[in-house]
Amino acid sequence: MLLALTWAIKIDLPSLYYIPFCIVPIIIRILFDTRLALYLHLLVILIAGFFVPNSFEFVFFQTTAGMVAIYSIRNLVKREQLLLSALFILSAYFICYVGVALLREGTFDEIEWINFAPFVVSVLLSLIAYPVIYAFERVFGITSDVALIEVTNTNNKLLRELAFKAPGTFQHSLQVANLAEAAIFKIGGNALLVRAGALYHDIGKIENPQYFIENNTGVSPHDKLPYEQSAQIIIKHVHKGIEIARKHQIPESVIDFIKTHHGNTRVDFFYQSFLKNSPEKFVDENIFRYPGPIPFSKETGVLMLADSVEAASRSLKNPDAQRINDLVERIIDYKLEQKQLDNCDLTLKDLETIKLIFKTMLMSIYHVRIDYPQTV
Repeated sequence: MLLALTWAIKIDLPSLYYIPFCIVPIIIRILFDTRLALYLHLLVILIAGFFVPNSFEFVFFQTTAGMVAIYSIRNLVKREQLLLSALFILSAYFICYVGVALLREGTFDEIEWINFAPFVVSVLLSLIAYPVIYAFERVFGITSDVALIEVTNTNNKLLRELAFKAPGTFQHSLQVANLAEAAIFKIGGNALLVRAGALYHDIGKIENPQYFIENNTGVSPHDKLPYEQSAQIIIKHVHKGIEIARKHQIPESVIDFIKTHHGNTRVDFFYQSFLKNSPEKFVDENIFRYPGPIPFSKETGVLMLADSVEAASRSLKNPDAQRINDLVERIIDYKLEQKQLDNCDLTLKDLETIKLIFKTMLMSIYHVRIDYPQTV
């Protein structure tokens, strides 16, 4: 914006209000946060005020319009809302222009309406923010809330394919999303990012859905395979998920959940089965171990716990409060013992909160009645 201002002064542009200064707060607000957007906008406007005529008036117009721009996109859920934001910005400019003109001229008849034209052009140019935001997301790997809302739409092509080819996995992903989102919202974190990660964490199962128990309705194909081969098929869904997600241009911040949702744990069922049935054979444990990395944020850590707890809860027979309580405690303690949460900034208090939320939601899912003490 300051370079554009320098250029405009150099070529003696008829009005400096042609420059769309509101692009700055719009882009920064969508990609980062409100506070940073306001600070940067004020900084740009105050610096520009040293170089423009009628600097007080300029700062007044641009500060007001910038604050309106930030406020108008505080709950941006669709890119189309940028059009509505442009209308609000134009309205702010109009009110300010009319107010200042009345202070100068005293009556509406004396206002020179043609001088408002540069503000209209500026607002139209501010719509350039749309492609600029998209470009920044792609070039710098930034994921805005708008992009996350788009990928969490369960009617998009990739998630519809998952629902059709692997319906069990799709339902599992929805439940994991609900558990993880509730937990991260309570302890503090990006709930929208967690939901996106949960919906796509098992997307690699599209390739061979019948090899995963939630999609299997008959004889398991693993019954005819060596344990090592079965483990590799299961592990492969992580690599395949990353490949599919990148092919469909899913943001890297969401792909991180695919990479980390199993950490570097073992596929214990096939590992223990191998040890039991072939005790005399040498076993390379790495064959049965996921590649990692382990979770490295609150969000990825919570997803790993939600994924494991939800999957394990499906094996419960006659679930009741005690069984669900024991299951959640056992799963989370096991992840701690396996050092899967070492790189997360989850505190012990966070883990207790997560446990309570998981237990409460699972009891609700399985319609578990709570035994209330009888009163005499």
